[in-house]
Amino acid sequence: MQTRRIGGAEVSAIGLGGMPMSVQGRPDESRSVATIHAALDAGVTLIDTADAYHLDERDPGHNESLIARALASYPGDTSAVLVATKGGHTRPGGSWALDGSPAHLKRAAEASLKRLGVEALGLYQFHRPDPEVPYADSIGALADLLDEGKIRFAGISNANPEQIRQANEILGGRLAAVQNEFSPAFRSSEPELELCTQLGIAFLPWSPLGGITKADALGSRFTPFAEVARAHEASPQQVTLAWMLAKSPVVIPIPGSSRPETIRASAAAVHLRLSEAELAALDGQGVVSGSAS
Repeated sequence: MQTRRIGGAEVSAIGLGGMPMSVQGRPDESRSVATIHAALDAGVTLIDTADAYHLDERDPGHNESLIARALASYPGDTSAVLVATKGGHTRPGGSWALDGSPAHLKRAAEASLKRLGVEALGLYQFHRPDPEVPYADSIGALADLLDEGKIRFAGISNANPEQIRQANEILGGRLAAVQNEFSPAFRSSEPELELCTQLGIAFLPWSPLGGITKADALGSRFTPFAEVARAHEASPQQVTLAWMLAKSPVVIPIPGSSRPETIRASAAAVHLRLSEAELAALDGQGVVSGSAS
């Protein structure tokens, strides 16, 4: 497994997104644990979660607790695994709401610490800007948590370039990661990716394959990815992850998975080498031709 950096930590170049294991349609726990163990077997050392990855207020933090149990039951060494979690979303009645107040974020971080069973959260990310709370106040809470040693690294999610710059300034240059939606179907985060590259901040694409229900149709929706996949005897999903990795050394995709076979396939994408012509075609700037591994 290749590695990349989040702050001062070295992690696998492809992570595991835990959301599908805890929201609607989630599998039974044994399959979820097998999926997390398969990721660890494949060399994955970044697992992304959030306190809001559950069904409703009856099972708060389901995904965090699941990950903690899976790590505890894994027979190998998990000391190098960085668990990234998030706070700022709430799930009243199973819907999605926001609370970016400093008081809520600090309470949420304490709850995540208990569920994950750690003294400090590996990467703690402000999940989404709350229009009812000044952004600087929310990020100030992350700065306090950093200073108190409650979190090792601070990150933000669903942020625009101005918010990235503001957060990095408030954190005194300690912003470690930005997690935004990015996929062949959602290219709007290109400016944020470019800014993170300039600043040396990890960029974690969420839903890199288009989302839980659309990943299977990626090749039919975006034919260049299917064409390149055929040339490499790979899947369009693996080509997508390899394309993202080639875009910048700060990119660390976190494909969601709830099956061992899918995270194994995603992890194998680090070995896929795409030509400049193929990358240009996938960027929409050329024609797929002369594909070679």
